Formats: sequence, C-alpha cells, structure tokens
Amino acid sequence: MLATAPRLERQLPDIPGPPSKLLELLELRVLPELATTLASLPLLQLAPRGDGHPVLVLPGLVATDGSTHLLRAFLADRGYAVQGWGLGRNVGLVPGLEAKMMERLRSLHADAGRAVSLVGVSLGGLYARELAARLPSAVRSVITLGAPVRGHPKDTNVWRIYEMASGRSVEDARIRRPRLPLDEVPTTSIYSRSDGLVAWQACVETPAARRECIEVVSSHCGLGVNAAALHAIADRLAQPEDEWQPFDRTGWRSVLYSDPYRPA
Repeated sequence: MLATAPRLERQLPDIPGPPSKLLELLELRVLPELATTLASLPLLQLAPRGDGHPVLVLPGLVATDGSTHLLRAFLADRGYAVQGWGLGRNVGLVPGLEAKMMERLRSLHADAGRAVSLVGVSLGGLYARELAARLPSAVRSVITLGAPVRGHPKDTNVWRIYEMASGRSVEDARIRRPRLPLDEVPTTSIYSRSDGLVAWQACVETPAARRECIEVVSSHCGLGVNAAALHAIADRLAQPEDEWQPFDRTGWRSVLYSDPYRPA
C-alpha cells in the first residue's frame, strides 16, 4: 500500500541565493565528518538490510566514482547490488552523456530483471531525477543528496565551476529546464541547512504521497559520507517494492532528523 500524502499546509521556503561565504568556508569540515562516520561504522551495522536489488550511484560535479566509494561499500554491505556510474569524471551535461546514462540504466535493469534505485550526489541527483522521469518503469526509487531540485542554477556556489568543467553555460536550456516533481517514482531529497555549496532551500520540495525530504547536519561535500545520511539511505532503500512509506523520524530518530519543513 502506498503512503497517505502528508499535510501540505506549509509553504516552501524562498530561495535567497547561494549559501554565505562562511558556510562555504565550513565545507572544510568534511574530513572530521568522514572520521566521525568511520568511527560510527559499528552502529551503522544496525541499519536495515536490503533485498539485493540494483542500486546505481551517480557522483557530483567534477567527481568520479571514487568519491562515492564509502557510500557504495556501505550499501553493498547492506545487501544491494551496487554500481558506480562508470563514466569517469562528472564534468556536466556534455554532449552524449544523457544517452550514456540511459544506456547504463537500461543495461542494469535488463541484467537484473528488477527495477533500479538511483542515488545521486548533488548534480548526480539531478541526473537521477531526469533518468527516472524518462524511464520510470526501470526505476524503483530516487534518493538525492544536496541536489538543487528547484530554483536557478546560480543558487549555488559552484555554477562557475560547472561552466569551466563543462564548457557550457548554466543558462543552457537542459540545465534550466523545469525540474518537475517526480510523481511516478518514490523520491527522497536529503539535504543540510548548513550546506555551503547549494542553497538548502533549493533542495526542498512539496511533500506528497511518494515524495519527501530528510534533513541532516552536514556539509555539502560530506553528505555522501555522513552517518545520518547513510542510515537514512539504507532505511529508504530497504522498503519493500511498491510499499513505500514516509521516513519515520519518531523516537531516537527525532534527535538526528529534524522536521525538514520547520521555519528557517
């Protein structure tokens, strides 16, 4: 049974522009965050195990599969058939990339004979949503980490890096096209209000029957190695297919996971 849609009275926050220079500087905390997660690995063994379905992990801007190694190793330990995207460094939507990603998804779907869950970090999260919108029958769920699912590409501190890496303007129609909410595929947006690269407000969208947001305390660069984010990803992926339910943040989880729609 699908979950009942949450109440929708709360307004989405305005997007004030990119994060402050102070938050951008605080991205340096990624190394202590990684150390904290490594120390937390025994506790992460308590995270739900999965059913072995395929999971495709897409890296962020100018990153490679190496950047998602810990995330993929954790999910493999939880019982999933995890794959990196296998397309080298993510330098943006260069010609031919979309076709290659679609082929990668189709191949994983055909080989496994099962729908594929997509986990995308930052820009990789936008790719994941686009793949799910184009081929929903092959996608079981989408989880994004620090992905600006709404707003303008310049609501980030990395748009110039995108232009340099890709050789294309962020005004490109493919980047600025409306990022419509996904309705056919369960979608979870994980974000942090202390993100120094992407405005957290751009990562929040209206809750719905199969759409939710989960807030964690993390830098942007640390979202892929953050212990609370890893646990939330494992929880979301472990749900039985076609029986999606909203994330439960009662009990001990209320300490780690705040109400994502509380006032700024």
